[in-house]
Amino acid sequence: MDHFPIFLATTGRRIVLSGGGDAALAKLRLLMKTTAQISVFADAPAAEISQWAAAGKLTLIPRALTAGDISGAALFYAANEDDGEDKRTAAIAQAEGALVNIVDNLADSAFITPAIVDRDPVTIAIGTEGAAPVLARAIKADLEERLPQSLGTLARIGKAFRAASYALPFGRARRDFWREYYFNTGPKAMNESEERVQPALEDLLDTHLNKTARAGHVAFVGGGPGDPELLTLKARRALDEADVVIYDRLISPEILELARREAVMIDVGKEGFGPSTSQETINDLLVEHALSGAQVVRLKSGDATVFGRLDEEIDAVDAHQIGWHIVPGITSASAAVASIGQSLTRRGRNASVRFLTGHDMKGFADHDWAQLARKNEVAAIYMGKKSARFVQGRLMMHGADRATPVTVIENASRADQRILETTLGHMADDIAKAAMSGPALTFYGLAPRAAAAAATDIKLEEMA
Repeated sequence: MDHFPIFLATTGRRIVLSGGGDAALAKLRLLMKTTAQISVFADAPAAEISQWAAAGKLTLIPRALTAGDISGAALFYAANEDDGEDKRTAAIAQAEGALVNIVDNLADSAFITPAIVDRDPVTIAIGTEGAAPVLARAIKADLEERLPQSLGTLARIGKAFRAASYALPFGRARRDFWREYYFNTGPKAMNESEERVQPALEDLLDTHLNKTARAGHVAFVGGGPGDPELLTLKARRALDEADVVIYDRLISPEILELARREAVMIDVGKEGFGPSTSQETINDLLVEHALSGAQVVRLKSGDATVFGRLDEEIDAVDAHQIGWHIVPGITSASAAVASIGQSLTRRGRNASVRFLTGHDMKGFADHDWAQLARKNEVAAIYMGKKSARFVQGRLMMHGADRATPVTVIENASRADQRILETTLGHMADDIAKAAMSGPALTFYGLAPRAAAAAATDIKLEEMA
């Protein structure tokens, strides 16, 4: 992020613009939405600028900008549509302490003006750091359609009522009150008339003041394989409401960004054969925060019910009569097999698929290798990188064909996904050469389809 988005207080502050043509008009239409004191320097201003000045919306100085004209200004816009004049006026502004924006010159600008969706006092700013203005405008148009004009009225009435809401305890009680107002009570009252909103708000506050506080609760949420677009709607809602998020090592940063900024974030990452947070500590954290009244999200990668030690954590909260529910997620096997263009089952090949773990609490995990070694068997092996040689040895010991296809997908569904195509006879050596550092899932018995193989970015010849 090269540009940090903020909302600048403009009341009583001065904004200066140099220019009088189309570029100036475009900026002024936006700036006049603020409460700033706007000064325009232009020796040949457009008629609209003169009209705005006559109406008292801005101050027009009908000459070119000179030294001393910008002193005390918060922002300066160079909109002269002339590179030389923009450079000259920008230098004056910089010397006199104003932040500078040069229209259509991102490199020399100290700030940029985003596309704005205006539902005053609700304002949504959309920026692409100059990379895609067309995209910013498209997002703006989409949001304009989605957000009713009445949203601003609801927010304005809510803002005036904020002091009264302080009668509610800080935190979840207030959030529940405002959520109910903005997404239920407020819109319903607004449909009748604006005059109905204030009484409805007062009735709602009385209801919440006499409401029993919500008990602590734990949501066991499957965070999916890492791509935030594969997160379920229920998972998104749980993250949005969570007071505390207790998350695994494999949860992607993009998904963690979806949690409320005020939520307490607790990393309890576990790593096979490496540093780990004990299961007892995780259980204690769940109980501690839920008993304090918090809405807790236990965020697990993939699906919470697959190799996630879910039962132990449910037993811990059950022992303290704490409410809980499970939000299923897309398991890594589903995302990984999609990335290679294959199906987990196929008529005439395999009518079942096994989900295995390469290791458990005691070390390498043992399975029915003799049955898996039969022709056309398919298995998705979780946590299989460090156990690759063990798995390879067990299968070959029980007669598995060395040429059986094996595919390893690292960081399935993420931007840095990598796919390794190999065979049972070479899998251990090839996985070691690939030096995978991210979470990986191994498919025994599946090779990528041709189209997916063409996109494979771990080439065996490059590792030779």
